[in-house]
Amino acid sequence: MDIMETKRPTVPAAEEILGGYFPVLDHGFVSLVDYMGSDEDVERAARVSYGFGTRKVSQTRGLVRYLRRHQHTTPSEMVEFKFHCAMPMFVARQWIRHRTASVNELSARYSLMPLLFYTPEKGQFALQSRSNNQGREGDASDSVYAEAVERWERLRADAGDAYGWMLGEDVAREIARIDLPVSTYTQWYWKIDLHNLLHFLTLRVDSRAQWEIQQFARVIAAMVRRVAPLSYEAWIDYGLEAQKFTRVEREVLSKLVVAAGEGVAARDGVTLSVDQMKAAGLSAREVQEFVEKLGPPEHSDFDLDLSTMCSADDMAAKMFEAVPSSFE
Repeated sequence: MDIMETKRPTVPAAEEILGGYFPVLDHGFVSLVDYMGSDEDVERAARVSYGFGTRKVSQTRGLVRYLRRHQHTTPSEMVEFKFHCAMPMFVARQWIRHRTASVNELSARYSLMPLLFYTPEKGQFALQSRSNNQGREGDASDSVYAEAVERWERLRADAGDAYGWMLGEDVAREIARIDLPVSTYTQWYWKIDLHNLLHFLTLRVDSRAQWEIQQFARVIAAMVRRVAPLSYEAWIDYGLEAQKFTRVEREVLSKLVVAAGEGVAARDGVTLSVDQMKAAGLSAREVQEFVEKLGPPEHSDFDLDLSTMCSADDMAAKMFEAVPSSFE
């Protein structure tokens, strides 16, 4: 097959990983299968100009940062990403709540499900959080973890055997699949624009998101960094590691600092107790959140380990090997 030279904009760092598969969790993956546009396309959309070839990188960076800083988001909607992903079903149910993407998921009504199931490692097996009904905290004992793994394996073996047996008996696939657990891996193609992708990442790389979906988001963030590095940098600075202050929080801050010419100065000897901040209008929870906002940023840095990248054929072979043998 002849390879034609493309006239569309490409990014060398993105081309290096295009079509490569990066493992996530024990059986999942993320692959950037296509992209359209880059930082230059954000600039072009904002300027509506054909003179992009004469722009300097510093000029593009300045505009991209200005747009992100002032939440002018439509230019970044001109850049699109298409991913192929595999994740446990319970992660997919969280993921799909972001309704700003085009999704086509594997259908077990006509496709055979690879019998791959997610098993948390011991370090991620924890007890229920006492302060967050959606979270986990504290280590579970080795004996509880071992018992959980044994029970999972028993349940999954039974579910897999039943699924394979029904397929062998020519039971309709849409019926055979119904008792597979939510730990079963599913797959989809996921296409989304840069603006909505950055919103997804802001929520899903956050330490308060479920750990499993964080792992997928971190890989995707590293891919964004390769396609649109200036937009990625602006997202880190003005989105992920930025903070917004409420009206009451601003009033509290004004009691601590004051404008001094073109600079800022601390008010001498002024401190505010929790009770004083509550009296200003902050709830106990808001006081805690306000104090957290004043801490230094975590300095997030997402990157890909290219040594883990495998080909589409290798990943397809792994998926095929997990299809029930009774149907072969």
